[in-house]
Amino acid sequence: MKEKIGIIGLGYVGLPLAVEFGKKFEVIGFDINATRIAELSSGIDRTREVETSELTASTGLTFTTRVDELNKANIFIITVPTPIDEFKKPDLTPLIKASETVGKVLKRGDIVIYESTVYPGCTEEVCVPVLEKFSQLQFNLDFFCGYSPERINPGDKLHRVTDIKKVTSGSNPEIADRVDALYQTIIKAGTHKASSIKVAEAAKVIENSQRDLNIAFVNELALIFDRIGIDTHEVLEAAGTKWNFLPFKPGLVGGHCIGVDPYYLTHKAESLGYNPQVILSGRRINDNMGVYIANTVIKLMTQNKHKIHDANILVLGITFKENCPDIRNSRVVDVIYELKSFGANVDVYDPHADPEEVKHEYGLSLKKALDEKFHAVVMAVAHEEFKTLDWGAFTLPNTVVYDVKGVLPRQKVTARL
Repeated sequence: MKEKIGIIGLGYVGLPLAVEFGKKFEVIGFDINATRIAELSSGIDRTREVETSELTASTGLTFTTRVDELNKANIFIITVPTPIDEFKKPDLTPLIKASETVGKVLKRGDIVIYESTVYPGCTEEVCVPVLEKFSQLQFNLDFFCGYSPERINPGDKLHRVTDIKKVTSGSNPEIADRVDALYQTIIKAGTHKASSIKVAEAAKVIENSQRDLNIAFVNELALIFDRIGIDTHEVLEAAGTKWNFLPFKPGLVGGHCIGVDPYYLTHKAESLGYNPQVILSGRRINDNMGVYIANTVIKLMTQNKHKIHDANILVLGITFKENCPDIRNSRVVDVIYELKSFGANVDVYDPHADPEEVKHEYGLSLKKALDEKFHAVVMAVAHEEFKTLDWGAFTLPNTVVYDVKGVLPRQKVTARL
Protein backbone atom coordinates (compact mmCIF):
# COMPACT_ATOMS: atom_id res chain seq x y z
CA MET A 1 0.00 0.00 0.00
CA LYS A 2 1.28 3.44 -0.92
CA GLU A 3 1.57 5.43 2.29
CA LYS A 4 -0.21 8.77 2.64
CA ILE A 5 1.46 10.90 5.27
CA GLY A 6 0.05 13.69 7.39
CA ILE A 7 2.65 15.88 9.09
CA ILE A 8 1.36 17.93 12.01
CA GLY A 9 3.48 21.02 12.73
CA LEU A 10 5.44 22.74 9.97
CA GLY A 11 8.23 24.47 11.84
CA TYR A 12 11.98 23.87 11.77
CA VAL A 13 11.43 20.10 12.13
CA GLY A 14 8.19 19.38 10.29
CA LEU A 15 8.74 21.35 7.09
CA PRO A 16 12.08 19.81 5.99
CA LEU A 17 10.62 16.37 6.76
CA ALA A 18 7.44 17.10 4.79
CA VAL A 19 9.46 18.34 1.81
CA GLU A 20 11.56 15.17 1.67
CA PHE A 21 8.61 12.80 2.07
CA GLY A 22 6.70 14.88 -0.49
CA LYS A 23 9.23 13.85 -3.14
CA LYS A 24 8.15 10.20 -2.77
CA PHE A 25 4.67 10.16 -1.18
CA GLU A 26 1.45 12.09 -0.99
CA VAL A 27 1.96 14.36 2.03
CA ILE A 28 -0.49 16.66 3.79
CA GLY A 29 1.35 19.36 5.70
CA PHE A 30 -0.88 20.60 8.53
CA ASP A 31 -0.39 23.60 10.79
CA ILE A 32 -2.79 25.70 12.88
CA ASN A 33 -0.95 28.90 11.85
CA ALA A 34 -2.88 30.20 8.82
CA THR A 35 -0.19 32.79 8.01
CA ARG A 36 2.46 30.07 7.94
CA ILE A 37 0.33 27.93 5.60
CA ALA A 38 -0.29 30.88 3.27
CA GLU A 39 3.42 31.68 3.09
CA LEU A 40 4.40 28.05 2.43
CA SER A 41 1.71 27.74 -0.24
CA SER A 42 3.29 30.71 -2.02
CA GLY A 43 6.78 29.21 -1.72
CA ILE A 44 8.07 31.24 1.25
CA ASP A 45 9.70 29.67 4.32
CA ARG A 46 10.47 32.33 6.92
CA THR A 47 12.67 29.91 8.89
CA ARG A 48 14.97 29.76 5.84
CA GLU A 49 15.40 26.02 6.30
CA VAL A 50 13.86 25.24 2.89
CA GLU A 51 14.37 27.12 -0.38
CA THR A 52 11.51 27.93 -2.75
CA SER A 53 13.01 25.53 -5.31
CA GLU A 54 12.87 22.70 -2.75
CA LEU A 55 9.22 23.41 -1.99
CA THR A 56 8.46 23.29 -5.71
CA ALA A 57 10.37 20.02 -6.15
CA SER A 58 8.27 18.34 -3.45
CA THR A 59 5.43 17.54 -5.84
CA GLY A 60 3.44 15.34 -3.45
CA LEU A 61 3.25 17.99 -0.71
CA THR A 62 0.18 20.14 -0.03
CA PHE A 63 -0.51 22.51 2.87
CA THR A 64 -3.65 23.00 4.93
CA THR A 65 -5.13 24.27 8.19
CA ARG A 66 -8.18 22.01 7.80
CA VAL A 67 -8.27 18.98 10.09
CA ASP A 68 -10.62 17.07 7.76
CA GLU A 69 -7.90 17.07 5.07
CA LEU A 70 -5.92 14.73 7.34
CA ASN A 71 -8.55 12.04 6.80
CA LYS A 72 -6.65 10.99 3.66
CA ALA A 73 -3.56 9.99 5.65
CA ASN A 74 -2.80 6.59 7.11
CA ILE A 75 0.48 7.65 8.74
CA PHE A 76 0.67 10.72 10.96
CA ILE A 77 3.93 12.34 12.04
CA ILE A 78 3.69 14.85 14.90
CA THR A 79 6.50 17.44 15.02
CA VAL A 80 5.16 20.12 17.36
CA PRO A 81 7.33 21.96 19.94
CA THR A 82 7.81 20.61 23.47
CA PRO A 83 8.79 23.65 25.57
CA ILE A 84 9.08 24.16 29.31
CA ASP A 85 6.93 26.46 31.43
CA GLU A 86 7.99 29.27 33.78
CA PHE A 87 8.74 26.69 36.47
CA LYS A 88 11.01 24.74 34.10
CA LYS A 89 8.57 21.85 33.89
CA PRO A 90 7.57 20.17 30.59
CA ASP A 91 4.73 21.96 28.81
CA LEU A 92 3.02 19.20 26.88
CA THR A 93 0.12 21.38 25.71
CA PRO A 94 1.15 21.49 22.01
CA LEU A 95 1.77 17.72 22.04
CA ILE A 96 -1.58 16.96 23.64
CA LYS A 97 -3.46 19.32 21.29
CA ALA A 98 -1.77 17.71 18.26
CA SER A 99 -2.69 14.25 19.60
CA GLU A 100 -6.31 15.40 19.96
CA THR A 101 -6.28 16.61 16.35
CA VAL A 102 -4.93 13.30 15.06
CA GLY A 103 -7.27 11.33 17.32
CA LYS A 104 -10.26 12.92 15.59
CA VAL A 105 -9.21 11.56 12.19
CA LEU A 106 -7.55 8.31 13.28
CA LYS A 107 -8.71 5.12 11.53
CA ARG A 108 -8.13 1.41 12.04
CA GLY A 109 -4.67 0.38 10.88
CA ASP A 110 -3.20 3.92 11.08
CA ILE A 111 0.21 4.69 12.59
CA VAL A 112 1.04 7.80 14.62
CA ILE A 113 4.75 8.67 14.81
CA TYR A 114 6.07 11.27 17.24
CA GLU A 115 9.24 13.27 16.57
CA SER A 116 8.89 15.85 19.35
CA THR A 117 11.47 15.57 22.13
CA VAL A 118 9.93 14.09 25.29
CA TYR A 119 10.91 12.16 28.40
CA PRO A 120 11.04 8.34 28.24
CA GLY A 121 7.51 6.99 28.50
CA CYS A 122 5.69 10.13 27.38
CA THR A 123 4.44 8.73 24.07
CA GLU A 124 2.73 5.74 25.65
CA GLU A 125 1.77 7.34 28.98
CA VAL A 126 0.51 10.74 27.79
CA CYS A 127 -0.09 10.73 24.03
CA VAL A 128 -1.63 7.28 23.53
CA PRO A 129 -4.50 7.83 26.02
CA VAL A 130 -5.38 11.06 24.17
CA LEU A 131 -5.40 9.23 20.84
CA GLU A 132 -7.60 6.49 22.30
CA LYS A 133 -10.03 8.98 23.85
CA PHE A 134 -10.60 11.01 20.69
CA SER A 135 -10.57 8.09 18.22
CA GLN A 136 -12.45 5.56 20.35
CA LEU A 137 -9.90 3.05 19.07
CA GLN A 138 -7.63 0.71 21.01
CA PHE A 139 -3.85 1.12 20.99
CA ASN A 140 -1.82 -1.71 19.44
CA LEU A 141 -5.01 -3.35 18.26
CA ASP A 142 -6.78 -0.74 16.10
CA PHE A 143 -3.95 1.77 15.70
CA PHE A 144 -0.21 1.85 16.38
CA CYS A 145 2.54 4.29 17.33
CA GLY A 146 6.17 4.96 16.56
CA TYR A 147 8.80 7.36 17.82
CA SER A 148 11.64 8.78 15.72
CA PRO A 149 13.32 11.76 17.40
CA GLU A 150 14.12 14.81 15.32
CA ARG A 151 17.78 15.75 14.87
CA ILE A 152 17.36 19.01 13.00
CA ASN A 153 20.10 21.63 13.48
CA PRO A 154 18.55 25.01 12.54
CA GLY A 155 20.65 27.08 10.16
CA ASP A 156 22.97 24.16 9.32
CA LYS A 157 23.12 23.69 5.56
CA LEU A 158 25.57 20.77 5.78
CA HIS A 159 23.67 18.49 8.17
CA ARG A 160 20.20 18.32 6.63
CA VAL A 161 17.42 15.93 7.60
CA THR A 162 18.46 13.34 4.98
CA ASP A 163 22.13 13.48 6.01
CA ILE A 164 21.63 12.71 9.71
CA LYS A 165 21.21 9.11 10.87
CA LYS A 166 17.67 8.56 12.15
CA VAL A 167 16.66 6.61 15.25
CA THR A 168 13.35 4.80 14.75
CA SER A 169 11.03 2.65 16.87
CA GLY A 170 7.54 1.20 16.94
CA SER A 171 4.92 0.00 19.42
CA ASN A 172 5.44 -3.62 18.34
CA PRO A 173 8.08 -5.37 16.20
CA GLU A 174 6.04 -5.28 13.00
CA ILE A 175 5.32 -1.55 13.33
CA ALA A 176 8.96 -0.89 14.23
CA ASP A 177 9.97 -2.49 10.92
CA ARG A 178 7.39 -0.47 9.03
CA VAL A 179 8.42 2.85 10.63
CA ASP A 180 12.08 2.09 9.97
CA ALA A 181 11.36 1.22 6.32
CA LEU A 182 9.42 4.46 5.91
CA TYR A 183 12.31 6.64 7.05
CA GLN A 184 14.80 4.63 5.03
CA THR A 185 13.08 5.93 1.88
CA ILE A 186 14.40 9.46 2.56
CA ILE A 187 17.31 9.19 5.04
CA LYS A 188 20.51 8.75 3.04
CA ALA A 189 22.59 8.46 6.23
CA GLY A 190 20.65 5.37 7.28
CA THR A 191 18.58 4.47 10.33
CA HIS A 192 19.02 2.87 13.73
CA LYS A 193 16.05 0.81 14.91
CA ALA A 194 15.74 1.05 18.70
CA SER A 195 14.31 -1.86 20.68
CA SER A 196 11.41 0.19 22.04
CA ILE A 197 9.77 3.59 21.97
CA LYS A 198 11.13 4.37 25.46
CA VAL A 199 14.70 3.64 24.35
CA ALA A 200 14.31 5.98 21.37
CA GLU A 201 12.81 8.70 23.60
CA ALA A 202 15.67 8.34 26.08
CA ALA A 203 18.32 8.41 23.34
CA LYS A 204 17.06 11.76 22.12
CA VAL A 205 16.79 13.45 25.48
CA ILE A 206 20.31 12.43 26.57
CA GLU A 207 21.90 13.71 23.33
CA ASN A 208 21.19 17.29 24.30
CA SER A 209 21.66 16.72 28.03
CA GLN A 210 25.18 15.49 27.33
CA ARG A 211 25.99 18.58 25.27
CA ASP A 212 24.45 20.82 27.93
CA LEU A 213 26.69 19.31 30.60
CA ASN A 214 29.81 19.67 28.48
CA ILE A 215 29.08 23.36 27.88
CA ALA A 216 28.30 23.83 31.60
CA PHE A 217 31.76 22.43 32.38
CA VAL A 218 33.57 24.95 30.18
CA ASN A 219 31.29 27.73 31.44
CA GLU A 220 32.38 26.88 34.98
CA LEU A 221 35.97 26.90 33.79
CA ALA A 222 35.38 30.41 32.42
CA LEU A 223 34.12 31.54 35.82
CA ILE A 224 37.21 30.08 37.50
CA PHE A 225 39.72 31.40 34.97
CA ASP A 226 38.21 34.88 35.15
CA ARG A 227 39.10 34.94 38.84
CA ILE A 228 42.58 33.59 38.13
CA GLY A 229 43.07 36.22 35.43
CA ILE A 230 43.75 33.99 32.41
CA ASP A 231 41.93 33.73 29.08
CA THR A 232 39.63 30.71 28.84
CA HIS A 233 39.96 30.39 25.08
CA GLU A 234 43.75 30.31 25.32
CA VAL A 235 43.48 27.54 27.93
CA LEU A 236 41.08 25.55 25.74
CA GLU A 237 43.35 26.01 22.72
CA ALA A 238 46.30 24.64 24.66
CA ALA A 239 44.31 21.73 26.12
CA GLY A 240 42.88 21.00 22.66
CA THR A 241 46.30 19.90 21.41
CA LYS A 242 45.60 16.54 23.06
CA TRP A 243 43.86 14.20 20.59
CA ASN A 244 40.95 13.24 22.84
CA PHE A 245 40.14 16.62 24.38
CA LEU A 246 36.52 17.60 23.60
CA PRO A 247 36.31 20.95 21.75
CA PHE A 248 33.51 22.69 23.68
CA LYS A 249 33.48 26.46 24.25
CA PRO A 250 31.78 28.62 26.88
CA GLY A 251 28.65 30.57 25.99
CA LEU A 252 24.93 31.14 26.37
CA VAL A 253 22.88 27.95 26.10
CA GLY A 254 19.44 28.55 24.64
CA GLY A 255 17.34 27.36 21.75
CA HIS A 256 14.60 24.77 21.48
CA CYS A 257 16.72 21.77 22.51
CA ILE A 258 19.84 22.04 24.65
CA GLY A 259 18.45 24.52 27.16
CA VAL A 260 15.11 22.67 27.41
CA ASP A 261 15.51 18.92 26.97
CA PRO A 262 17.44 18.23 30.20
CA TYR A 263 14.41 19.44 32.17
CA TYR A 264 12.29 16.73 30.51
CA LEU A 265 14.68 14.07 31.74
CA THR A 266 14.96 15.52 35.25
CA HIS A 267 11.15 15.82 35.43
CA LYS A 268 10.81 12.10 34.74
CA ALA A 269 13.56 11.25 37.22
CA GLU A 270 11.92 13.29 39.98
CA SER A 271 8.54 11.67 39.30
CA LEU A 272 10.23 8.34 40.04
CA GLY A 273 11.69 9.60 43.31
CA TYR A 274 15.23 10.24 42.09
CA ASN A 275 16.80 13.67 42.53
CA PRO A 276 19.19 14.22 39.56
CA GLN A 277 22.20 16.22 40.72
CA VAL A 278 24.69 16.44 37.87
CA ILE A 279 22.16 17.38 35.18
CA LEU A 280 20.48 20.10 37.26
CA SER A 281 23.83 21.45 38.41
CA GLY A 282 24.82 21.94 34.78
CA ARG A 283 21.49 23.62 34.06
CA ARG A 284 21.99 26.07 36.95
CA ILE A 285 25.42 27.08 35.65
CA ASN A 286 24.17 27.61 32.09
CA ASP A 287 21.00 29.42 33.14
CA ASN A 288 23.03 31.95 35.13
CA MET A 289 25.57 32.82 32.43
CA GLY A 290 23.54 35.75 31.06
CA VAL A 291 23.54 37.51 34.42
CA TYR A 292 27.27 36.84 34.82
CA ILE A 293 28.04 38.31 31.38
CA ALA A 294 25.96 41.44 32.03
CA ASN A 295 27.59 42.04 35.41
CA THR A 296 31.04 41.58 33.92
CA VAL A 297 30.25 44.18 31.24
CA ILE A 298 29.06 46.64 33.91
CA LYS A 299 32.25 46.05 35.92
CA LEU A 300 34.41 46.68 32.84
CA MET A 301 32.47 49.87 32.06
CA THR A 302 33.08 51.13 35.60
CA GLN A 303 36.78 50.38 35.25
CA ASN A 304 36.78 52.39 32.01
CA LYS A 305 35.13 55.33 33.85
CA HIS A 306 31.76 55.06 32.09
CA LYS A 307 28.68 56.32 33.90
CA ILE A 308 26.36 53.32 34.01
CA HIS A 309 22.96 55.00 34.38
CA ASP A 310 21.76 56.11 30.91
CA ALA A 311 24.87 54.62 29.29
CA ASN A 312 24.28 53.35 25.75
CA ILE A 313 24.96 49.64 25.33
CA LEU A 314 24.66 47.68 22.09
CA VAL A 315 23.93 43.97 22.04
CA LEU A 316 24.79 42.31 18.74
CA GLY A 317 22.46 39.38 18.08
CA ILE A 318 19.38 37.98 19.79
CA THR A 319 18.82 34.66 17.96
CA PHE A 320 19.81 31.57 19.92
CA LYS A 321 22.62 30.74 17.46
CA GLU A 322 24.58 32.24 14.60
CA ASN A 323 23.32 32.77 11.03
CA CYS A 324 19.81 31.63 11.91
CA PRO A 325 16.52 33.51 12.52
CA ASP A 326 15.40 31.25 15.39
CA ILE A 327 14.79 33.25 18.59
CA ARG A 328 13.18 30.46 20.62
CA ASN A 329 14.47 30.36 24.20
CA SER A 330 17.25 32.84 23.41
CA ARG A 331 19.33 33.41 26.50
CA VAL A 332 20.69 36.67 25.09
CA VAL A 333 17.59 38.25 26.64
CA ASP A 334 19.01 37.43 30.10
CA VAL A 335 21.96 39.67 29.28
CA ILE A 336 19.68 42.43 27.97
CA TYR A 337 17.30 42.42 30.94
CA GLU A 338 20.16 42.41 33.45
CA LEU A 339 21.90 45.35 31.71
CA LYS A 340 18.60 47.26 31.72
CA SER A 341 18.27 46.66 35.46
CA PHE A 342 21.33 48.88 35.99
CA GLY A 343 19.54 51.77 34.26
CA ALA A 344 21.46 51.50 31.00
CA ASN A 345 19.90 52.11 27.57
CA VAL A 346 20.21 48.84 25.69
CA ASP A 347 19.82 48.58 21.91
CA VAL A 348 19.70 45.26 20.09
CA TYR A 349 20.78 44.77 16.49
CA ASP A 350 20.21 41.51 14.61
CA PRO A 351 19.79 41.32 10.82
CA HIS A 352 18.61 37.70 11.02
CA ALA A 353 15.82 38.02 13.58
CA ASP A 354 12.24 38.97 12.68
CA PRO A 355 11.47 42.30 14.47
CA GLU A 356 7.80 41.40 14.96
CA GLU A 357 8.64 38.04 16.52
CA VAL A 358 11.19 39.64 18.85
CA LYS A 359 8.67 42.29 19.91
CA HIS A 360 5.97 39.67 20.50
CA GLU A 361 8.17 37.16 22.30
CA TYR A 362 10.42 39.43 24.38
CA GLY A 363 8.92 42.93 24.22
CA LEU A 364 12.10 44.29 22.61
CA SER A 365 12.49 46.53 19.56
CA LEU A 366 15.36 45.79 17.18
CA LYS A 367 17.61 48.59 16.02
CA LYS A 368 17.50 49.08 12.26
CA ALA A 369 20.95 50.62 11.76
CA LEU A 370 24.14 51.24 13.75
CA ASP A 371 24.03 55.02 13.54
CA GLU A 372 25.26 56.14 16.97
CA LYS A 373 28.13 55.59 19.40
CA PHE A 374 27.94 53.14 22.30
CA HIS A 375 29.74 52.96 25.63
CA ALA A 376 29.72 49.18 25.50
CA VAL A 377 29.15 46.53 22.85
CA VAL A 378 28.28 42.91 23.63
CA MET A 379 28.96 40.48 20.79
CA ALA A 380 26.32 37.93 21.82
CA VAL A 381 25.79 35.95 18.59
CA ALA A 382 28.46 35.21 15.99
CA HIS A 383 26.54 36.16 12.83
CA GLU A 384 28.88 36.38 9.83
CA GLU A 385 27.76 39.98 9.22
CA PHE A 386 29.14 41.07 12.61
CA LYS A 387 32.67 39.97 11.78
CA THR A 388 32.92 42.54 8.96
CA LEU A 389 31.22 45.51 10.65
CA ASP A 390 32.90 48.93 10.66
CA TRP A 391 33.36 49.01 14.43
CA GLY A 392 34.75 52.53 14.34
CA ALA A 393 31.33 53.77 13.19
CA PHE A 394 29.62 52.91 16.48
CA THR A 395 32.38 52.72 19.12
CA LEU A 396 34.28 55.31 21.14
CA PRO A 397 38.00 55.16 21.98
CA ASN A 398 37.15 53.69 25.41
CA THR A 399 34.11 51.57 24.40
CA VAL A 400 33.99 48.27 26.28
CA VAL A 401 33.78 45.39 23.78
CA TYR A 402 32.78 42.05 25.32
CA ASP A 403 32.97 39.01 23.03
CA VAL A 404 30.68 36.26 24.32
CA LYS A 405 31.48 33.95 21.40
CA GLY A 406 35.24 34.43 21.25
CA VAL A 407 35.26 35.08 17.49
CA LEU A 408 36.68 38.61 17.27
CA PRO A 409 40.44 39.27 17.11
CA ARG A 410 41.76 39.28 20.69
CA GLN A 411 43.33 42.74 20.33
CA LYS A 412 39.95 44.28 19.39
CA VAL A 413 38.05 43.24 22.51
CA THR A 414 38.19 44.38 26.10
CA ALA A 415 37.32 40.91 27.36
CA ARG A 416 35.73 37.66 26.25
CA LEU A 417 33.90 34.83 27.97
